Amino acid sequence: MADDRSISIKTPEEIKIMREAGKILAEIVRELKGSLKSGVTTREIDQKAEELIKAYHVEPAFKGYRGFPGCVCLSVNEEVVHGIPGGRVLKDGDIASLDIGIIYNHYFSDMAITVGIGSVKKELQKLIEVTAESLNQGIGQARVNNQLSDISHAVQKHVEANHFSVVREFVGHGIGKCLHEEPEIPNFGPPHKGPVLKEGMVFAIEPMVNLGKSPTKILDDGWTVVTEDGKPSAHFEQTIAIWEDGPEILTK
Repeated sequence: MADDRSISIKTPEEIKIMREAGKILAEIVRELKGSLKSGVTTREIDQKAEELIKAYHVEPAFKGYRGFPGCVCLSVNEEVVHGIPGGRVLKDGDIASLDIGIIYNHYFSDMAITVGIGSVKKELQKLIEVTAESLNQGIGQARVNNQLSDISHAVQKHVEANHFSVVREFVGHGIGKCLHEEPEIPNFGPPHKGPVLKEGMVFAIEPMVNLGKSPTKILDDGWTVVTEDGKPSAHFEQTIAIWEDGPEILTK
């Protein structure tokens, strides 16, 4: 785990830029959310995202990143994260996770949501709700003088209290002039471990939660992560800044 000396501290001016990036990204996500409906392909969602990114005069953070072909990651049902947009058609009863990042004035912002398509089973709606709640629990621990694993522990505690499983192979991260900065932020672990949190740290906190067991695997495309047991998964993410009086959600 990173020590606190390796975690960059942003100035208020930098966070101001990242706040504006977050507002733009949240608006893009709001518009894309309305496009997530039965009969639409994941490629069509990605095309819509590219149009919106151009309209807001920002750059896509994901397209071309380590060769990723899309502006968004779209992960459906058993797909956990990093789903490549393509011909998969969303249908009633699916759950779909949309993960997207942008670059604004040289700074990155990152956000993810999971939505039900049409009418979904109660257990899937519960999965979505608990994952979103676990993100809020983690954000609540992103406070000056707490330690990094307090975030991780809060996520895990809420998820497991509701009888779901936390993905362990993929984590949240610091963010700023790079999409992925120190530290890595697991969604599990004991409290009161790791670097002490300080004002000016900016994190992308992102619980990934499975209906079944936690293990995952990567498909042959080299990107798409799925649950090993084939059961659905949900994913939420916000970019947050830490202040003396508490965390601020920049992508709200």
